[in-house]
Amino acid sequence: MEVIKNIVGDTLEAKVTGKLDTSSAAQLDADLKEDIAKAKLLELDFAELEYISSAGLRLLLLFAKQLGGKDKVQVKNANAVVKDIFRISGFAKIVTVL
Repeated sequence: MEVIKNIVGDTLEAKVTGKLDTSSAAQLDADLKEDIAKAKLLELDFAELEYISSAGLRLLLLFAKQLGGKDKVQVKNANAVVKDIFRISGFAKIVTVL
């Protein structure tokens, strides 16, 4: 997994590539931890994310709680497989999937 992050005002933008699973969720948490504490909005670009596991979903739930709600974590450009995972798991109600 690779993470490219950018801060624009109070928005933390992060492009995540590869797979977000048990082994990479801790890396994403560490990569974003300091910046997310200062942000009001997290925009995750999943255009090149192949897969997200329950560990990845759990991390997104943590981010939503830290930032204050569903509209504070936005997932964009997710492929059909990742969108299905959000829909089936109910996580489309926890984060905003664009």
